[in-house]
Amino acid sequence: MHRWNALVAIGDSFTEGLDDPALDGDGFRGWADRLAERLAVGRPEFRYANLAVRGKLLQQIVDEQVPEAIALRPDLVTFCAGGNDILRPGSDPDALAALFDDAVARMRAAGSDVVICTGFDTKQIPVMKHLRGKVATYNTHLWATADRHGCRVVDLWSMTVLHDPRAWGDDRLHLSPEGHERVALRACDALGVEVESRWDDPWPPAPPVDWVSLRREDLRWAKEHFVPWIGRRLRGESSGDGVRAKRPKLTPVA
Repeated sequence: MHRWNALVAIGDSFTEGLDDPALDGDGFRGWADRLAERLAVGRPEFRYANLAVRGKLLQQIVDEQVPEAIALRPDLVTFCAGGNDILRPGSDPDALAALFDDAVARMRAAGSDVVICTGFDTKQIPVMKHLRGKVATYNTHLWATADRHGCRVVDLWSMTVLHDPRAWGDDRLHLSPEGHERVALRACDALGVEVESRWDDPWPPAPPVDWVSLRREDLRWAKEHFVPWIGRRLRGESSGDGVRAKRPKLTPVA
């Protein structure tokens, strides 16, 4: 049995849970919800809040969500952020890491255990392969932060199981339900929580590739997801504009 009584998750769309539909059909579930569900097994008093909002940059998360998380006084926080910044041209992974480290220090000083996530290895992700060096630099800093402040680490970079296309949603930028499940299991592993299956279990055999259909799917993806994403960046808009945290208060896990 683990020792934590309350979990607060902060971050962006990854922690909000995009593309993992909620069980009731309203909003998203995601790896953090799945982690909380497991931490609550046999612990009816366990409470959970999720402050993450899609599209948020690291500075916004530090300014808005970190103080809220500290005010809730949880004994466990998951803090995964910086991916949206890395996607922006000219972003500096060294400066981002310094901002991240300072936020971790504040939450640790407030008495919370902190779980952080490294960035994904983008080698297999379309249009993001060229960011691999920036992600690797940022990850090196995150490991140093974990060592400095005694954080648990969910190492997404080493999760080669996520290189399978079935781990990703329709937009190819967010995890599928099964992808979120794998990350939740990896988080349990990092926390020493026993689970019913392993995060690195092999995928079932994939069906043969239909290259004509794949090409057609690539064109559809570009039209429906990539071009609108570029448009939002050019207009200075965010997918999180007007979106509020889905679970702003610590409440029991249903």
